[in-house]
Amino acid sequence: MALLLALLPLAGCVRPAEGRALKDLEIGRAEGGGLSVGVEQGLAAVRGLQAGALTLWGNAPVLHVRATATAEAPEWWTLVVRNAMPDAVLTAEADGAPLEVETGPSPVPTVKSWRVHLRPGSEARLTVAPPDWETPRRFRFVALADVQEALPRVGDIYARINEDPTLRFIFFSGDLTETGTREQLQEFQERLEDSRIPLFATLGNHETYTSDEPYFELVGRGSQHFTFQGVHFTQLDTGNGTVDPLVEEQLDGWLEEGRDAVHVVGMHIPPLDPIGLRNGSFSSRNEGAALVGKLARAGVDLTLYGHVHSFYSFSNAGIPAYISGGGGAIPETFDGIGRHFLAVDVDPAEGVKDVALVRVD
Repeated sequence: MALLLALLPLAGCVRPAEGRALKDLEIGRAEGGGLSVGVEQGLAAVRGLQAGALTLWGNAPVLHVRATATAEAPEWWTLVVRNAMPDAVLTAEADGAPLEVETGPSPVPTVKSWRVHLRPGSEARLTVAPPDWETPRRFRFVALADVQEALPRVGDIYARINEDPTLRFIFFSGDLTETGTREQLQEFQERLEDSRIPLFATLGNHETYTSDEPYFELVGRGSQHFTFQGVHFTQLDTGNGTVDPLVEEQLDGWLEEGRDAVHVVGMHIPPLDPIGLRNGSFSSRNEGAALVGKLARAGVDLTLYGHVHSFYSFSNAGIPAYISGGGGAIPETFDGIGRHFLAVDVDPAEGVKDVALVRVD
């Protein structure tokens, strides 16, 4: 019995990311004020729901929301989407017919608002997206990770990003904050309003330091998949140096979806450390190698990582791979890289065209 009791704490660590994988499945669903809401694929967190008002934090460039109002609910609803694409518009329909939509104020480029007329008892489908989101077209985005204790200075990075009008969004590979507290995440989101483009994130190991993990309430899923202009994007929660089996099962489906398309995969802790002399990879080298092999067999075009506070360009079983932990966290000693981000140029017909290092310091 004494041995069994001693082993119980270890048993709880067999799947350290299981709880987060289960929380992912709850993101985007809510009921209140006479409205039932479901964000497809959990690509937005419901930040507020009361009679006549729904607020979302978007974590992808395109959001599809299903909403059903009761007979007692208000007919007009205000929808606010924070962390939205600056050119996003709202389209709404129910029973095959369009719904009335009025555009509201946009205090900063990434906060959008609308009023929409919902028909009681009918399921409405609301789509928040740029007009060109389904058109296969070459575009550029930012790869960034590891802000952590440099949160007060992150505005310098956003200012540098804002200088390039061709960048569409930031693809963030974890460690937004130092310890993942609610206050730090809220500060991160407040400072993000200095950016003219939204930031779509997965979490890092620093977001796992708090027992209640407010990341899911404030930001959204740790693992997710979305498409934009013909390119597939997948983000995986590797905050514990592993991928939970539930997430791996979802990944199999996402890889199949993107098999014949350009596919970018991001995560915080890399499966394999290109240097191999530090704690910069998965806890299990076998698991890391297996994941890399799976990505290669599925024809993934680009892998993006954080965690290591420097810049590395290498290859994962033939897949171009980059570690870019230049968000401001304490850099590797003497590497001379400093704060930076990557500007990634992708074409849905031709693949990854260019990955450029952009220095901020």
